[in-house]
Amino acid sequence: MRARFGGLEVPLQAGALEPLPGDYLLRGGEVRAFPPFRGEAFFRHGWQSWSLAAWVDPREPPKPLLPEERRPQADDPFLLEAGAWWGSGLGALRAPGGEVLLLGALDLGARVLGREDLLLGRYASGEGRWFLAYGPEAEVFAAYARLLPRRLSGRPPRVWCSWYSFFTEIGEALLLQVLEEVAGLPFEVFQVDDGWQRALGDWEANGRFPRGMAFLAERIREKGLRAGLWLAPFLVTAESPLYRERPEWLLRDGEGRPLPAGFNWGKPLYALDSGNEEVLDHVAGLVREVRAWGYDYLKLDFLYAAALPGAEGEGRYRRAMERIREEAGDAYLLFCGAPILASLGLADGLRVGPDAAPYWDNEDRTLWLHDPTGPGLRNAIRTTFHRLWLGENVQVDPDVVYFRNRFALLREEERRLQEGMAHLTGFKATSDPPSWLTPEERERLFAFLSQDQRVKPLGPHRFQVGEEVLDYGPVL
Repeated sequence: MRARFGGLEVPLQAGALEPLPGDYLLRGGEVRAFPPFRGEAFFRHGWQSWSLAAWVDPREPPKPLLPEERRPQADDPFLLEAGAWWGSGLGALRAPGGEVLLLGALDLGARVLGREDLLLGRYASGEGRWFLAYGPEAEVFAAYARLLPRRLSGRPPRVWCSWYSFFTEIGEALLLQVLEEVAGLPFEVFQVDDGWQRALGDWEANGRFPRGMAFLAERIREKGLRAGLWLAPFLVTAESPLYRERPEWLLRDGEGRPLPAGFNWGKPLYALDSGNEEVLDHVAGLVREVRAWGYDYLKLDFLYAAALPGAEGEGRYRRAMERIREEAGDAYLLFCGAPILASLGLADGLRVGPDAAPYWDNEDRTLWLHDPTGPGLRNAIRTTFHRLWLGENVQVDPDVVYFRNRFALLREEERRLQEGMAHLTGFKATSDPPSWLTPEERERLFAFLSQDQRVKPLGPHRFQVGEEVLDYGPVL
């Protein structure tokens, strides 16, 4: 069995082969493509928002991400423990001339292995469809994207988010003060992030919000802004009442032990079983409640927890998120920490990279722990850039832009790269409180929010954004 792309023939192993205009549709639980060239680089696609997506050297095996406790929140654990370059849902090999051979799944629960002389696609269970294409990188990725689910409506909103300024140290009085400042700028959403809840799994206002979350949403709407709220609906920690009162709701391994879901906030994380109908009723009720409070922009975070242990859980995840989408109605849903391909068609916006911290890189983490998924502008830009091809399927969120020098360690050229990424995607957000900005920084923020810069590609990694030329090559 062979696929022919002009003068190039690619030997295949697959259950079935169907020609498409210029490309091919394959079928099988496992398919193999043997390129007639030595692949110089492999496009390794990470599983969820924060997982590494990048071109890597297929001759150099990946280094194990440490510590092991973080792996469930960093990527599909199988991908991290396999000792070879596997990607989530798709993979591609770059030929010596620059063309790309891409193999992409069209159904849920797939992984792709990349070697110099092989692309091997495998579904975690059962059989499925595959897309095979060869040609210029931008063209083959665009052709693949056209076959994937999409949900696009209007342009992304302009968002102020509390996380990257105050983190969990938020309260009603503080946010009302910042709301007064934000209302003087052309924002459209005021989003309350982590720190408002009693505990993960206990989604009621804590003592710092004495008048409750509905009161705050009403104040936000009075300023002409949409009210946004952060939720991690499938996460729970041991101190949550839900953990103690509903042990049957926890996702467990074959021996009945709670399945680890990562480590954050200084404590182990656990997942609610998204295949349990009572759990889905609980999460649906939570969405209805926050909608009744007045929030119509929901940042749903750590969503990978609903799909653990990895590709095997994507069908369960998809059904759970369909239920949330139905309950949310016309609310804007931003998925974060979310399995990328399994989220398409349901999310309005999708985070596609790690957190954009107010520093360039945490070298202790990236170099010594081999972790490219942690907060840092370098990590965020690299993975976001390699997912820009999803822009016709979903509103791509590159995370926040920093304009402040206060509490930030970024150089000007680093800030400009992230600001350019916001123009490339159209998704504009910041966490900078206006009172932290100098007059010049505030003026720049105002221009960023109110003016859309013309973007012109100048090469694979270079873009003209307005009057400025930005080169992302050194970051990638």
